[in-house]
Amino acid sequence: MEETHGRGLGGAVRRRRRALDLTLAVLAERSGLSVPFLSQIENERARPSIRSLQRIADGLQTTAVQLMAAAHDTGSSLHVVRAHDDAGLAADTGVRPLVRGNRQMHALEFTGTQHADREFLHQNDELMYVADGTAEVHAEGRTLVLDRGDTLYLTGGVRHRWRATSPDTRVLLVAVSDGGDL
Repeated sequence: MEETHGRGLGGAVRRRRRALDLTLAVLAERSGLSVPFLSQIENERARPSIRSLQRIADGLQTTAVQLMAAAHDTGSSLHVVRAHDDAGLAADTGVRPLVRGNRQMHALEFTGTQHADREFLHQNDELMYVADGTAEVHAEGRTLVLDRGDTLYLTGGVRHRWRATSPDTRVLLVAVSDGGDL
């Protein structure tokens, strides 16, 4: 599905960058990504990996989820997300938003290998459900192993990391919105 100019993930990145009155060079410095790559993303000629999107979001003082929400805000009370819709991310990213637009709830599906190299801290509560495979979560000084069908509820303010421990892992994350506006 082709995005119209200014819409989609690249448009959301551009709008946020301009709202903060940042140049591409400043965002490149903050994110550790190149100016040409950021320009390609903003012009919908490149699709970032989830890791690159997180680096961009950090540079823009927001989250990857909020950028994806701003990219697909339809304003409609009904919105279907089709199984083949990748939300503008690189094809091999292993992440698929299940809810689009600025909503009170966010939901993401993670498939395949996910690494515990990033710590998360959300203002609001989050639910993790392991649909397939196994995931390992590090939170509050504990390591929890979650198998298929297991659910973990994290209250807001809990620092955590997680990773898939088998290649066939599929994890669904559902969270209440942080309420940030883009």
